[in-house]
Amino acid sequence: MKLRKVFLALGLGICVMMAGCSSASTSSSATGSNTVEAKEIQAIKDRGVLKVGVKVDVPKYGYKNPQTGQIEGFEIDLSKAVAKKILGDESKVEFQGVTAKTRGPLLDNGEIDMVAATFTITDERKKSYNFSDPYMKDGIGLLVKKSLGASSLKDLDGKTIGVAQSATTKKALEEEASKQGITLKFSELGGYPEIKAALDSGRVDCFAVDAAILNGYVDDSTVILNDRYNPQEYGIASKKDNTELAKVINEVVSEMKTSGEIDKLIKKWEIK
Repeated sequence: MKLRKVFLALGLGICVMMAGCSSASTSSSATGSNTVEAKEIQAIKDRGVLKVGVKVDVPKYGYKNPQTGQIEGFEIDLSKAVAKKILGDESKVEFQGVTAKTRGPLLDNGEIDMVAATFTITDERKKSYNFSDPYMKDGIGLLVKKSLGASSLKDLDGKTIGVAQSATTKKALEEEASKQGITLKFSELGGYPEIKAALDSGRVDCFAVDAAILNGYVDDSTVILNDRYNPQEYGIASKKDNTELAKVINEVVSEMKTSGEIDKLIKKWEIK
């Protein structure tokens, strides 16, 4: 009887030890996973600066002020809020100018941590990047010379539309033109100032991009038509595998939307 009790005690002790090891292993595994995720944020902290791709040619969103030489705008302020969340200081952010064509590759090769550059959220893009909750929604607008006398897309049948390279604008207008039974020609150019210059010189008949962007380029000789197409939402993009960074970015956007800070920035930059 005594011998049986000894064996039972030994067996119970082994079970307890195994359970303890299993628990420790699980805890270690979880900690290791969290450490891997935390490395994304730690790398930014070790560097001491958040690298962000922004537009420098979109007044009110991301624009290099020729008078001050500083990049300013709604998305600039938004990026500073992310830097403050991660580094505790909104000034610890490094901006790099991007276009619709370059923002993806720069994010892919790690030259920048995130993109806040009127980047519309699409199902196709979500396959390659993480996107924050949307912070703005806009549709494609059409900027034309008043002298053209156009009042709708239908009046642009056979005309040449200036669009940014790699933007979703061309595809959206091609689909709309097909619905309306009209034909459009396209000239894909590198940046918005270049498209506006092409419109001014008569090389294109229309400058097409999100209407909020066009508001920064309208002048006394041009007009934005009432038409709006393919409304899409803007989000901050980060690399697909940078899940922890994406989580922090989204927290910032969510908090700013809830607190009303996003609305304050819209008012500050007079975004229509």
